[in-house]
Amino acid sequence: MRAMVLEEIGKPLVAVERPLPRPLPGQIRLRVEACAVCRTDLHVVDGDLPRPKLPRIPGHEIVGIVEAVGAAVDTARIGRRVGVPWLGHTCRTCFYCRSSRENLCDNPLFTGYTRDGGFATHVVADADFAFDLDPAGDAVALAPLLCAGLIGWRSLKRAGDGPKIGIYGFGAAAHIVTQVCLWQGKKVYAFTRPADTAAQRFALDLGAAWAGASDEAPPEPLDAAIIFAPVGDLVPAALKVVRKGGRVVCGGIHMSDLPAMPYAVLWGEREILSIANLTRQDGLEFLAIAAEAGVHTRTTVYRLDKANAALDDLRAGRLTGAAVLVP
Repeated sequence: MRAMVLEEIGKPLVAVERPLPRPLPGQIRLRVEACAVCRTDLHVVDGDLPRPKLPRIPGHEIVGIVEAVGAAVDTARIGRRVGVPWLGHTCRTCFYCRSSRENLCDNPLFTGYTRDGGFATHVVADADFAFDLDPAGDAVALAPLLCAGLIGWRSLKRAGDGPKIGIYGFGAAAHIVTQVCLWQGKKVYAFTRPADTAAQRFALDLGAAWAGASDEAPPEPLDAAIIFAPVGDLVPAALKVVRKGGRVVCGGIHMSDLPAMPYAVLWGEREILSIANLTRQDGLEFLAIAAEAGVHTRTTVYRLDKANAALDDLRAGRLTGAAVLVP
């Protein structure tokens, strides 16, 4: 197999060849068709998250074909297309797993972080954490659904039922969740980096009711705001634009420190929530909704050996939609 490997934090990924991995009991091996590039991959590569055991293959928005299975896995899965997300394994015995909150598992494995991921031609995954996907769908278009879509969906559920939703950071997750919001009959207000008119046009083209800079106020108070950008300063900004009783949902796994802010910004029973990982139920719900809502992903394709270029473009904000690697 070929892979792009993180050998040292903060350094470019290195192209390597390895023997094909053998699936252990309960696991499957995929031939990777596509793997989207997530901001969490940047956090891993740049060292924003606690250091993974290196070397490590990043990537956790994986679409592939099952070509081998380990013991205790139905051989009928061979030949099927599946998707592998960030949460790759849970202990099933801790308090959180036993209370239907496996996203908070005390002893999880994360794809592309604590186990090898999809910046490769092949990957091994737990069979129970691989979602069946449409065999007739486009692998590149499906890949961003496996994290940008899933985290966007979990964030939207936590945002509540209000009809006016603000979204800070209009990238891969935002462009997917916007389509779901519109399908649900909600209005979307997009907040971007100041002067990022391309992202604002993108949001308006998708159907957003308003788009502006993150330091601007929308034309009316919002019921909730979702922050996908990893910028702590956006939390008080978002609190100022939601109504009393509104929610601000932080959708990323990493964010810079929150600044000091006056209590008056939070007062009025406003809430700040964080999103941690996902559950398999989130995946089943969202993949069905994405199909029903006709979600279309905007993608830029890179060859596997151009993974560093994809990461650089994401880091610099040069992407509209999602980057996707193909072997």
